[in-house]
Amino acid sequence: MKDPEEFNGKFLSQLSEIAEKNNLINPGLFSKYNVKRGLRDQDGKGVLVGLTEIGEVHAYIIDENETIPVPGRLMYRGIDISDIVEGFLSDGRYGFEETCYLLLFGELPDRETLTGFEKLLSEYRNLPDDFARSLILKAPSRDVMNALARSVLALYSFDDNADDTSVNNVLKQCIRLIACFPLLAVYGYQAFTHYHGNNSLYLHGPMPDFSAAENILHMLRPDSKFTKLEAMLLDLALVIHAEHGGGNNSSFVTHVVTSTGSDTYSAIAAALGSLKGPRHGGANIKVCKMFEDMRQNIKDLNDDEEIEGYLVKLVNKEAFDCAGLIYGMGHAVYSISDPRTVIFKEHVARLAKEKGLEDEYNLYLKVEKLAPEVIERNRKMYKGVSANVDFYSGFVYRMLDIPIELFTPIFAISRIAGWSAHRIEEIVNSGKIIRPAYKSVSKRREYIPIDRR
Repeated sequence: MKDPEEFNGKFLSQLSEIAEKNNLINPGLFSKYNVKRGLRDQDGKGVLVGLTEIGEVHAYIIDENETIPVPGRLMYRGIDISDIVEGFLSDGRYGFEETCYLLLFGELPDRETLTGFEKLLSEYRNLPDDFARSLILKAPSRDVMNALARSVLALYSFDDNADDTSVNNVLKQCIRLIACFPLLAVYGYQAFTHYHGNNSLYLHGPMPDFSAAENILHMLRPDSKFTKLEAMLLDLALVIHAEHGGGNNSSFVTHVVTSTGSDTYSAIAAALGSLKGPRHGGANIKVCKMFEDMRQNIKDLNDDEEIEGYLVKLVNKEAFDCAGLIYGMGHAVYSISDPRTVIFKEHVARLAKEKGLEDEYNLYLKVEKLAPEVIERNRKMYKGVSANVDFYSGFVYRMLDIPIELFTPIFAISRIAGWSAHRIEEIVNSGKIIRPAYKSVSKRREYIPIDRR
């Protein structure tokens, strides 16, 4: 008798070849039928599919029908992100909670309202009794994003009004999720590193007077200690990742699922599945791994020519993962500059100095300067290229001793604010179910009886 496992493996391999062969569509047909692959025009502009007042990504102007790139700007509810950051930093405050309020409600809170909102978040920053033990620790996942999504879906069972899609109920659900995401992500990581890494298990409860950023560091570190600068920079990371317009993949997914009338937990779990993809939320992980490979393969990290040579190999698919990409460079919309990178970079140098990693920071600066020149010489581009926010965010997380398994979950802790705002916006405007068209290009065939196949 044949070994079942060996037989199944060979059979599945054959089925895989058949599936691949019979699902391949002639690339020329996309041009023939003017299909906007990825909902992008040929010049890279996004196809307009909706309207939003939540976030705006601005990277070019149109002058006499000519597209002219300009330095990138990001607006939350019409307010420039740089002004928001300057506002809370000049007061010596953390800004994520204020940012959440702005995205959800469309206006900046006064001091009394902000204090009340922070208190509400603090009171909601808890999990159902025995949730961590029964649903996080008993079935630890090797991927924290999967653990996070599973936890979100599990919270449905603890909500007596889970399917109520009124604005009042959805708002309450979203605020609870914003408050609980740091716990779900950090506890999911602690379960992973304990059961799959054989490390000690630490489950610190959140501190009621801490901000989201402070609580992440408090719950993550065995001794719960962190500096003001560390918390400030993590808070800044949460602020600049909280929203990026309705067209980014995960926010669009939130609109799509919400448009079906589905519950909040399903919509947010779907957004998490989108963000998990390396083309969306996992880019900073690729950046970190690329720099690790760079340090292993460049003899003199102060030699610009040697660095440039490595970057050329990256573009020519001769180095790292041979994908032909310099990770962290370029963006679907921004060309001259990513405003999030500009903001982040101003503060990264301070943390690098505090951590004694100035040489590594200088390497990032060199690559940021040389990469656009290499790409321009070796690639045909329809627009300029600059460092995006992922270029520095992974470096910052490493300096904060945040494990790589939490890089994308940290993104999710931030972006849940934007997803929540987009879900509410979709409900308030009660639009149609989002259902784009797909044209079938398969040939008509007759059914063949099984004995004649």
